[in-house]
Amino acid sequence: MTEARSAPTVLQIVLGRRLAALRDAAGMTAAAAGVAIRAAATTVTRMEKAETALHFAKVKLLLEAYGVTESEKEEFLDLLDKARDPGWWQSFRDVLPNWFGVHVSLETAATHIRSYEPAVVPGLLQTADYARAVLDRGLPRMDPDVRERRVRFRTKRQELLTRSDPAPPQLWVIVDETCLRRPVGNSELMAAQLSYLLEMADLPNVSLQVCPLDKGLHPGGFGPFTIFRFEIPELPDVVCIDTLSRAAYSEEKDEVALFREALDQMSVYALSRDATKEFIGDIRKELYL
Repeated sequence: MTEARSAPTVLQIVLGRRLAALRDAAGMTAAAAGVAIRAAATTVTRMEKAETALHFAKVKLLLEAYGVTESEKEEFLDLLDKARDPGWWQSFRDVLPNWFGVHVSLETAATHIRSYEPAVVPGLLQTADYARAVLDRGLPRMDPDVRERRVRFRTKRQELLTRSDPAPPQLWVIVDETCLRRPVGNSELMAAQLSYLLEMADLPNVSLQVCPLDKGLHPGGFGPFTIFRFEIPELPDVVCIDTLSRAAYSEEKDEVALFREALDQMSVYALSRDATKEFIGDIRKELYL
């Protein structure tokens, strides 16, 4: 029986893909590979998809069955040791759904993050008070202690925008005007959130654009989504589509291209980076100061 475990890190995903590529290069079916490790074909395919743990002994047997060189095998197994290190988010497993671990793993490894949010300020740009108010209104309802752990987790996520090593990702976010005008908490909280948006928009690696309501319906206005891009050759662009209770991830070229085109078109509807800052400042003065 394969072992269920927490959401994989990006390195685990990459190693799974490499195992699949090595099996294909060796001309072996998953069933034949399963014989080499005395397991079912489904165990092999789940390892390749990072749906189950990559056990050192099983991986070593697979590499030998695939006929890789000794140096290639040692390199792979060294990477496997590194992949066993848990992601920082694993310490929050008690309060997070497992599917979101995948999101944070992709987010942490991405060099470019592009997203659209129609309803609330994106998590990477929320103040702690704003995050707390959003979580208070979410479903399912949570205990105050769980909520505070979630707030700390969300704050911890934001550190990737100002990290020094590795370099922070380029974040490009498009939000609807609704995100700025819909009250979340009291006026003081909202004023602080808008001020924080202006502060974050000044970071060299953050591009924030607002789609004003008077621009009408735009191509992406049907729900939030995020596109991740990586330097790792084995990882293509991945789109994450959010729903109330889970997220769907896709790397299908046609689907990712569709969402990328939506963002490109939305950037035409949206205000420029400088105009967005002015727009946010005006709303802050109009509503909250």
